[in-house]
Amino acid sequence: MSRIIEIDQSITVSTLAEQLELPAASLVSELFKNGIMITLNEKIDYDTASILISELGIDVELKQKEQDVPVPKKDEDREGAVLADRPPVVAIMGHVDHGKTSLLDKIRDSKVADGEAGGITQHISAYQIEHKNRLVTFLDTPGHEAFAAIREHGAALTDVVVIVVAADDGIKPQTIEAIRFANKAGVKLIIAANKMDKDAADLNRVKQGLAEQELLPEDWGGQTTVMPVSAKTGEGIDELIDMILLVSDVEELKADTRGPAAGLIIEAHMQKGLGPVAVALVNDGVLSRGDFLVAGSSYGKARVLKDSNGAEVQQATASTPVTISGLKSLPEFGDDFHVVGSEKEAKKLASSYSNSQGARSSGMTSTEMLRIISKRTSVDELNILLKADVQGSLTSVSDSVKGIDTNEVSTRIVGSGIGAVGESDIRTAAAAGATIYCFNVSVPAQTIRLATQHDVEIKSYTVIYELIDDIKAKLEDLLSPEDITTELGTLKIKGIFNTTKTEVICGGELLKGKLTLPAKARVTRDKKQIAEAEVGNLKKGPTDTHEVLEGEMCGLTLVTESKLTLEEGDRLELYRVETIERSL
Repeated sequence: MSRIIEIDQSITVSTLAEQLELPAASLVSELFKNGIMITLNEKIDYDTASILISELGIDVELKQKEQDVPVPKKDEDREGAVLADRPPVVAIMGHVDHGKTSLLDKIRDSKVADGEAGGITQHISAYQIEHKNRLVTFLDTPGHEAFAAIREHGAALTDVVVIVVAADDGIKPQTIEAIRFANKAGVKLIIAANKMDKDAADLNRVKQGLAEQELLPEDWGGQTTVMPVSAKTGEGIDELIDMILLVSDVEELKADTRGPAAGLIIEAHMQKGLGPVAVALVNDGVLSRGDFLVAGSSYGKARVLKDSNGAEVQQATASTPVTISGLKSLPEFGDDFHVVGSEKEAKKLASSYSNSQGARSSGMTSTEMLRIISKRTSVDELNILLKADVQGSLTSVSDSVKGIDTNEVSTRIVGSGIGAVGESDIRTAAAAGATIYCFNVSVPAQTIRLATQHDVEIKSYTVIYELIDDIKAKLEDLLSPEDITTELGTLKIKGIFNTTKTEVICGGELLKGKLTLPAKARVTRDKKQIAEAEVGNLKKGPTDTHEVLEGEMCGLTLVTESKLTLEEGDRLELYRVETIERSL
């Protein structure tokens, strides 16, 4: 009868080894032998632990402990909650290069788009503006396909989604994706037909494309609001904001104006001199400087609060984006946060969350484990270590990299993190034979020297699709070339003129097809293959040729590895093999 062991939702490898009564080093060594690169202190989830035990043939049955994780009260459940109108939160979404950030620039009179690497938004950016004595919060979500996870969060965070469509380009794949995200989140949609200042602008083309996506414009008898605008000239901007406020008024948006704050983390990064910094969107209540808060497995005291313009503030109310410093560690992108009464309570909640969910950010999940186990004998792997400036970008890069994997080649993320490349990153990469890929992070000079000493390659990027393309190219180099066989025709032998150990000079009639050089031949007699040969030379009469057509007579030289005795009536099945490089 197998022994039963109870573990939490996640467990470190060293603790698991202790529970299994195995030497920790022996367990890790066995895993490495099986192609599973994992460290003693790395957390794995319950499912991964189960797979490990099964794969190693250990007679132990795992049982998951019941978790009692405290859940914060919703605003409607809070004692003394006072509900009042709140500003709308608006996500700007759409296809890359359709002018999302430029439109927002015009709204807030800034020049953000000029400074974005590659001309696309690399993170979620949150801003709050005042229009006719009312506040509106905007989220600018990235346009590149690799940022799907961020865009989906952008839709889920908001009350209204403005989908920007270039009037000179129409509906594109990321436009359709943004529509899907918005519908999934159940939020109100407004279409901003941008670039109306261009000669090629065609508003009817945009409306037709929307109708094909089952979004019938209002003037076509539907319920989809389409607003013509120009981020360049400012045309229609005021009307667009008026429409956003009108839609928001219909929704009667409310929030608790007095209770402790709760909301979502929309960005997190390490900042020199401040440590972990999080950008949060307050959904309910009031976040004050000095409040203790917990966000997933992270907790701390809000020592500094800054608004979207970088100015320090004492408080942030509902629907307000705010930058928080004072957390003990980086929260995860998309984590809920809430204010609690003390640091002790915050620490307890973060610890409970970490025990129940902590393995989700580990480099090894049950899906990854199964992939390694099922493919380890046939898959060529590219080991990489990822570093990014903010948590959202790291999530996007990681998801995009994993999306390139195939049954033949795949990436193995041996480590990842936020902030500058450090010595520990170099040592991890060196041990795994990995390349370090950096996105919007610095590499100190001493780290570069250490990387050179350990022969570790560091590659830095400011545009995500360039990073993804590089990894994709590296994976393509691992793909085995493909041999393409093309059948050329059939030739009947009608004469043999000379035979040596490695050559046969013969002649015959091409019964079908077209014979061109280079070519190979399968030699058949009575419908059975007896040999293979290379066609070395072709002649029509005394003249060399490179082409013989159906029905023509020709002479040819067959090059063989051993002596071939041909007979009249034998047939040659002619073909060509081309070796081509493959791509993903």
